[in-house]
Amino acid sequence: MLKKNLFRIILVVFCAFSLTSPLAGCTFFDRWLLPQPEMTAQDLFEAGNEAMLNKRYAWSAHYFSQLKENFPFSPYVLEAELSLADSYFLDEEWFMAIDSYKEFEAMHPRHTAIPYVLYQIGQSCINSYTSIDRPPTLIHEAMSYYQRLVDSFPGDEYAENADGKIQECRRILAQYEIFMGDFYFRAERYRSAWMRYQNVMRDYRDILDLAEYANVQSQASYFKQVQEETEKDRRVREGSWHTWFDWL
Repeated sequence: MLKKNLFRIILVVFCAFSLTSPLAGCTFFDRWLLPQPEMTAQDLFEAGNEAMLNKRYAWSAHYFSQLKENFPFSPYVLEAELSLADSYFLDEEWFMAIDSYKEFEAMHPRHTAIPYVLYQIGQSCINSYTSIDRPPTLIHEAMSYYQRLVDSFPGDEYAENADGKIQECRRILAQYEIFMGDFYFRAERYRSAWMRYQNVMRDYRDILDLAEYANVQSQASYFKQVQEETEKDRRVREGSWHTWFDWL
C-alpha cells in the first residue's frame, strides 16, 4: 500500500510539472510508461544505415545485430550482415570485425562482395597487430587471406591492392625476426640471435634495408659465438692443467 501511495504522489507531482511543459511530459510517458511499437526489419535497416552515416558505429552494429536476430529471413539481412562487419571495422573493433567478415564468407561464399570481405579480414588482422614484440600470428593470417584474394580473384581491384598488403605483411614479419634477433643478442644468446638474422637473410632478402642489417648482425653474432666457445675451451684446458698441478 505504501509503495502504491508513493507512486501516486510521484505521478501527481510529475503531472503538475508536465502542465507547464506538455512536450516533456508526453515524451516521458511515451518513452517509459506507454508500450513502444516494435521496429520492423526495414526500420532496423534504415536506422542502422543512418547511424553509420552519422558515424555512430556502435549503434549501427546494434541495429544490424537486432535485424539479424529478429528477422533472419528478411531480404534486408544479407546486406545487414555485411554492414554489421563494416560497423565493427569502422568502430575499430578488429576481432569482432574479423569474426563477422568470416561468418559472411562462410554463409555466402559465392557473393560478389567476397573479394572485399577477404581484403577486410586481412586489414582487420593487420590493424589488430599493435606491437612488434607480440607473436605475429595475425600477420601470417592476414597474408594468407591476401594471397587467397590474389589467387582466386586475379584482376579484381582488391586483389591488386592485396599485392602491396602482402609486402607490408612480409616487412612486419622480417621486423619481428630482427626484433627477436636483437633481443637474443642483448641477452648474449648469440646462436639464437644468429638463427633469427639468418631467417631474415633467407626469407626476406628482397627487403634490402632489413636484410643488410640482418647480415651485419649475423656476422657479429657468429663472431661472438665463436669467441664465447673459444673462451669456454680455454677455461676447460686451464682447468685441466690446474687440476693436474693440484694433484702434484
